[in-house]
Parts: sequence; structure tokens; C-alpha cells
Amino acid sequence: MIPRRVALKVDCDTEEGTRAGVPRLAEILGARGIRATFFFTLGPDRSGVAIKRIFTKKGFLKKMLRTRAPSLYGWRTMLSGTLLPAPMIGVRAAEAMRVTVKGGHGTGVHGWDHVGWHDRLDAMSLEEIRSDYSRAHAEFLRIFGIPARASAAPGWMVNARSLEVQEERALLFTSDTRGGSYFFPRAGERVFRTLEIPTTLPTLDETLAWPELHSDDDQRRFFREAARGTQVHTIHAEVEGRSKAELFEAILDDWLTDGVTFPLLSDLAREALAHHDAIPARAISRIPLPGRAGDVASGWPEAFAS
Repeated sequence: MIPRRVALKVDCDTEEGTRAGVPRLAEILGARGIRATFFFTLGPDRSGVAIKRIFTKKGFLKKMLRTRAPSLYGWRTMLSGTLLPAPMIGVRAAEAMRVTVKGGHGTGVHGWDHVGWHDRLDAMSLEEIRSDYSRAHAEFLRIFGIPARASAAPGWMVNARSLEVQEERALLFTSDTRGGSYFFPRAGERVFRTLEIPTTLPTLDETLAWPELHSDDDQRRFFREAARGTQVHTIHAEVEGRSKAELFEAILDDWLTDGVTFPLLSDLAREALAHHDAIPARAISRIPLPGRAGDVASGWPEAFAS
């Protein structure tokens, strides 16, 4: 029988999600002996600025309405950087971040300005990307006292310039893309040497927008059946750590009942790199996903072919 494994990747996008959601997730995971890898946004929380995606990202308004976004994320987060000041996440939520290390979890950099990267990456110069990325890594070092060895791009948005900037750091792996198995990213003739570990399962904030999954029982059934082989599942501190914590606990308990284990992403990276020559190089493209507004990066678009 093929072992069933789910590596949990926790994206922490906002100040409130990090300050309140991360300790809650650490409690939920610790009670079950599960470890995850937390990726932190470390600069300004400008989540309220994202509301402009109603006009720029197809499907954004529909997703906000279907998922009841204010109850999912909270009004404070939805107004940060507009009607409310943009708090500096690394300053306000450092202690919550350090809780993850005490619990034996993995950590990494998610970004500096999550909204800025997500919405402007393709318009940013190499130096702008380098500045943004460097500030995030410097803040991570200040908070944790050690350099980050892993990175996950905000909104699964990368391009050739951001890959070049990531390559300048001694990272064990990145987790920037969606779908398929491990690979080394390729841009033109250049193959980058940092291992990429994609997210393979849909996220809960996506499946909540799927009309065929009407109830929590439907959500639990979907995720229970989806945990086949080795999967990487991204959760969000703002969702599973707050308004959907009880549903997340039920999903974890279903998986535990079925014998699912939970390796760290660093475990998967070392496992893959032990067979370095077998890892393919893949070009990254942008693809749409059900329940998510806008496109995301993928090295395996065929993984989503119907």
C-alpha cells in the first residue's frame, strides 16, 4: 500500500492572521503531534488594497461573495492599508511567529509586502524584487536569529526575475507553484538550482467557493479522499487558524483516522534531493484554478488538464 502523506504549508499573509491565527494553529497541530511549515509575510499588511482586484482579477468578486469574505478574513484585515493603517507584521506579530519554532515546526519567508508582490510582480524591476525579498529575509533573521532556508511566493506568483533573486540565497527549497511533483524551475536556457516543491491540493479558501461542496461534511469528504500518496496542502493562518479552525481540526482528524502522516516540507526536500539527477527541469507558466481569482504559477499545467 502506498503511504498517504500530507505536508502542511501554512501561508501567513496578514497581521491579524499571524498574531491570532498562528498560535491557534500551533495549538491545533500540537494537540495532534503534527508539524507544519509556516511561511511569514514580514512587512506591511496592506490587505485592504486587494479590494481593487474586483476590477482587475476575473472571478474575484464572485469568490468574495461565495466565501463570505468578511466572516472568513475579518473586517480588520479587509481594511488594512486603506481605511485602517497598514501594520508592520514582523513588528506586531514576532512573538506569535516564534511560537512555531517552539513547537518544532518549519519556517520560511513568504514575502515583505504580500499585496504589492502579488499584484505588481511583473511590473517590478530586478532591483525592486531584490529589495523586497531582501527586506523580508532581513526581518526573518532579526526575528528568528538564523537565515531562512525556505521561501514561498505570495499568491503563487513568480517570474524569471524573482527566480533569479531567490537563486542568490542558499535555500534548501521553495514552494512557489501549484500542481505536480518536485522540479527545478527553468527560464529560457537557464535552469535554477533551487528545488521547487509545489502545492498539490486545492486550498480551503478555494474549495469553499466550489458550488458542489455545500457543507462542512462535503468539505471533509473531499479532503479525506484527496489525500492519496504524497500531497502538499497549503492552509492560511487567516482562514484555518481563525474562522474555519473547527473545520480544519475535523479534516486533520479524518486524515489521522485514515493513517495519514505529516512530513515537513524540508523532509520532502531532502528526500527528493537524495535523487538529484532524477528531478526534472520545468518551465513555469500561469494557469487559472477553480475557486481562485487570477492565475497562479505552475510547472505542471498538465496536472490540471481535464
